[in-house]
Amino acid sequence: MLAIAFAAALSATAASPVETFVEIPGPLKGTQLAPASGAKAPVALILPGSGPTDRDGNNPLGIKASTYRLLAEGLAAQGVTTVRMDKRGQFASGAAAADGNKVFIADLAADANAWAADLKKRTAAPCVWLIGHSEGALVAEVAGQGGKDLCGLVLISGSGEKLGDTLRRQLKAAVPAGPMLDQSLANVATLEAGGDVDASTLPPGLQRLFAPQVQPFLKAIFAYDPAALAKTYKGPMLIIQGTTDLQITPDNAKRLKTAKPDATVVELEGVNHVLKVAPGDRASNMATYADPSLPLAPNVAEAIAGFIKAH
Repeated sequence: MLAIAFAAALSATAASPVETFVEIPGPLKGTQLAPASGAKAPVALILPGSGPTDRDGNNPLGIKASTYRLLAEGLAAQGVTTVRMDKRGQFASGAAAADGNKVFIADLAADANAWAADLKKRTAAPCVWLIGHSEGALVAEVAGQGGKDLCGLVLISGSGEKLGDTLRRQLKAAVPAGPMLDQSLANVATLEAGGDVDASTLPPGLQRLFAPQVQPFLKAIFAYDPAALAKTYKGPMLIIQGTTDLQITPDNAKRLKTAKPDATVVELEGVNHVLKVAPGDRASNMATYADPSLPLAPNVAEAIAGFIKAH
């Protein structure tokens, strides 16, 4: 009996994926997770979403879903090596920028291509996949316009519209009709036009959205059109969209598909923005963002790994 238990424990240990802390010039730092088999595996870089989101998918503003760590573990189990990293100017990559607020989408896209070049060399893979979540999907699209080391793009909960349109929709859903909503919508329009706004009379949450230090970033990102970028991208593209995503609604995936008809779309029923099973009502849906005990939704890792292996 003891021998059997020991053999089972040894087998479980042997099956564990191999975790390595990696770094490229910047310094930019991340975590590589490789399948346990040691066999040559496809390689992907996970690009995080907006704001102070770390390599695991968590955020000091209350997000504790560990989405990227769970995704990396799921992909390792499916035979895919991943690197998830901290963005330039944030967390362990904080020393790479004097001011994280002055790191723009173009900078993040350049970093994505730098990571891809390093991973291609480090792992001897023929190319590297970019897996972008939320804002990371836009970063992947921008990187894909000139990235020479890329296999293709996986866009998870990626917008199919300009950010200004997304913000307007989100504000209308979250802020009651009245002066606060009117001012917030006017602020978006002003920033789109290149102007500055004063958010000091708004509640703290909206003040953070329009804070002076983030306004240059917003002005820059408002110029990107994700659908136009999808149209010009020539490589394989997988679009993952949850049906109960309250931040990026399913019509965004349809816009991306219309722009790039040869893209593959996987719609996940009952899955929200942080890739957890969640109902459509706002309170219950948002509660999953702060619950690290919830697993990744079924079929997320499987769909991504299947697409990657097929290409």
